[in-house]
Amino acid sequence: MLETMLKGGPVMYPLFACSLCVLTIIIERGLFWIILNRRHNSELINEVVEISKEGDWELVKKKTIGSKDYAIRVLVSGIVHRKFSMTKAMEVAAIQEIVKMRRGMGVLDTMITVAPLLGILGTVIGIILSFDMLAIEGIDNPHAVTGGIAQALITTATGLSIAILAVVPYNYFNVKVEQAARIMEQYATSLEIVYEKLSQDTPDGGDL
Repeated sequence: MLETMLKGGPVMYPLFACSLCVLTIIIERGLFWIILNRRHNSELINEVVEISKEGDWELVKKKTIGSKDYAIRVLVSGIVHRKFSMTKAMEVAAIQEIVKMRRGMGVLDTMITVAPLLGILGTVIGIILSFDMLAIEGIDNPHAVTGGIAQALITTATGLSIAILAVVPYNYFNVKVEQAARIMEQYATSLEIVYEKLSQDTPDGGDL
């Protein structure tokens, strides 16, 4: 790797930094989603919705204590603020969860764009130096020119490799965020319907 970096010229250093940045974000986001998926508890979420139909908010509180499920946090936020604005409270909570899920995604997106551009820049610089060498050596020594061009193409290959490495996890993480957003929206809407029906049946909102 060190030999390749030296052959590619000075542009290889920012490309190396890009690769480290991409790798760090991919590992961190991968661990984040593994932990998040383990904490997700669909059975508890459904149970919360069912208990909410009875208006037993204290039981909901007991059931959800210690839960680290992102959807549960959204529902609990709505329940806590039900007398003011359940919908707005859940919207704010959902936005906060999505912000956590999208952490680092902007940087990853930037690396996908920047890495190939840096690679092309390195190639252009290498070609310019090769033509300078041609002017000095003349056509009697073509190897000096072709060798320089071959080395210059290393930066393009490196930049494209970094982008390819990043684009698949980037799209995967985006899909995971969209799926989580749909789950939060689904259960939040269910809770809103339950609470609206409960409010119509009992003026005090079913508080027990």
